[in-house]
Amino acid sequence: MYIASTKTWYLERTLFLIAGLVSLLGISIGYLISPWGYMLNLLVGLNLVVFATTGFCVMSVILIRFGIPAKCSRE
Repeated sequence: MYIASTKTWYLERTLFLIAGLVSLLGISIGYLISPWGYMLNLLVGLNLVVFATTGFCVMSVILIRFGIPAKCSRE
């Protein structure tokens, strides 16, 4: 079993955190306020599919500009 290091906040770990938080926020908004909140989950899922198929992620571009280092190398 692989367990990632939790000593540093690298890009990939930060992306998973943001995706999880936005997904939880969408579920909370959808349940408590409006069913339109579930659209956040749809957007998170769509972004994950786009990243898996093309390798492009808008949030990673933003986080790299903030100076968060990537753990995986870009080839």
